[in-house]
Amino acid sequence: MLELAILGLLMETPMHGYELRKQLATKLGAFRAAISYGSLYPTLRRMKLAGWITEESAAADKDAPPLASKRGKVVYKITAEGKERFQDLLGSTGPETFDDPGFGVHFAFFSRTDQATRLRILEGRRRRVEERREGLRTTLGRAAERLDAYTLELQRHGLDACEREVRWLEELIAHERSGRPPEVTPDPDARPESK
Repeated sequence: MLELAILGLLMETPMHGYELRKQLATKLGAFRAAISYGSLYPTLRRMKLAGWITEESAAADKDAPPLASKRGKVVYKITAEGKERFQDLLGSTGPETFDDPGFGVHFAFFSRTDQATRLRILEGRRRRVEERREGLRTTLGRAAERLDAYTLELQRHGLDACEREVRWLEELIAHERSGRPPEVTPDPDARPESK
C-alpha cells in the first residue's frame, strides 16, 4: 500500500522524502500514514531499483558560499513504468483493499480510479465491516455480563463505529451506482478562517 500511496503522490508532483512523508499524512490522515523514515526510504530504494521512480539531487542554493557544504535534497520523480505500476495497483481489488490500511490508501486515490473498481472496493469494504460488526454483536451478546463497564463501553463504541461506517459505505455505493460523486458536507465543527 505504501508503494501505491507514494506513486499516487508522485503522479501529482516530484517530491523529496520529507515532503512525501508530510503529504502521506495529509492525504491519508496521521493515523493511517504513521510511516517512519525507516520504512519510507527502503521502499523508495526498492521502487527506484524496480524503475518506477528516479532520484535527482535538487540544485544547491546558488547564494550559498562556495566552500559551504550544503547538501541538496534528493527529489523523487515517477517514471513511465511507475505510472503503469500505479494504474495496476489502483485497479487491484483483492482482499487487502478491503482492510483498514489498504482501503484508506485506495480511497485517497478514488478520483483516479474507474467506477467499476471503486464499486468493487466499496462493496468489499462493506462486507468486511459488516463481518466485524456481526463479530462485535456476538461478543456483546455472549459476554456482556462478564465484561466490566469500561470494556463493555469500548465494545459498544466499536459496534457504533462499524454501524456508522456501513451506513457511510452504503451512501457511497448508492452514489457510485447513480454515477454521481459523493456529496461533500461541511464540517459543522469547523471554524471559519479569520483574515
